[in-house]
Amino acid sequence: MPGRGPGQMEKTKDMKHFLDIHTTPAADLRAIIDQAAAMKAARQGRPRGAPDDDAPLAGHMVALIFEKPSTRTRVSFDVGVRQMGGQTLVLSGKDMQLGHGETIADTARVLSRYVDLIMIRTFDETVLQEMAEHASVPVINGLTDRSHPCQIMADIQTFEEHRGTISGKKVVWSGDGNNVFNSFLHAAQAFDFELVFTGPAQFDPEDDYMARARAAGVAVSIDRDPARAVSGADLVVTDTWVSMHDAQSSRERRHNILRPYQVNAELMAHAKPDALFMHCLPAHREEEATSEVMDGPSSVIFDETENRLHAQKAIMRYCLGR
Repeated sequence: MPGRGPGQMEKTKDMKHFLDIHTTPAADLRAIIDQAAAMKAARQGRPRGAPDDDAPLAGHMVALIFEKPSTRTRVSFDVGVRQMGGQTLVLSGKDMQLGHGETIADTARVLSRYVDLIMIRTFDETVLQEMAEHASVPVINGLTDRSHPCQIMADIQTFEEHRGTISGKKVVWSGDGNNVFNSFLHAAQAFDFELVFTGPAQFDPEDDYMARARAAGVAVSIDRDPARAVSGADLVVTDTWVSMHDAQSSRERRHNILRPYQVNAELMAHAKPDALFMHCLPAHREEEATSEVMDGPSSVIFDETENRLHAQKAIMRYCLGR
């Protein structure tokens, strides 16, 4: 049998993927948040392009794969790698044979010969899982149709830098029970906060996600009355009501159904006086949330955006043991 070449790697038992919040130990999640906060503090006053002092990714190559269009994910990962002294290879779905001319498994094996870390933003969760199964380097979930863990890690960091620990707090999600909500559900278990969903029954979170959360002891509930749901909230969160792939007829129908769950000043008045407002962006202003709220004193949406950079830098360090 031929020997293994110098570029042929085997998975090590301590190699760490970051595929979802609920598949990462709670202690590791806390360590990631703490490191993200420390790295952010260390960069205060520096130009964006200045490298971190310790350059933890020096000599490392990171593949950034985008099957879905992206602004925040692409820019934050690319800048983060560069700040840590590494290099990026940015690939779009149309640049590759991913799942078309070549299997996901073979693509994972090929990329593992060229790069040290893979971040993938894709549609089907099975693409992420197959990539991780066959890659011999760490894989990070940049988003799938079912979860968005990097966003929620940035959200936890953002809340805690403004209000202290999120443990024991009340978080209310208003609107559509989508992939971002799913990751909040995972985070509620890991970081021990109450989570309330308010929205129309047509857009409830997936039953299996809710059932697993309740079985794990998560304090999660559904309340159809948005004002009652938001009462006493420490954090109110929403997301766009429509996907970029939704047909126009579907968009109009969704808007009509979700309109009562718009986050506006009247709704925020039912939350605690110091409640925060979050939206992962991009937003459709005056639809899921009003500009009055988005630009108001409770809003931390652009802090969320910035913290994508710091949280993801800490996630990459975690995956690479740096």
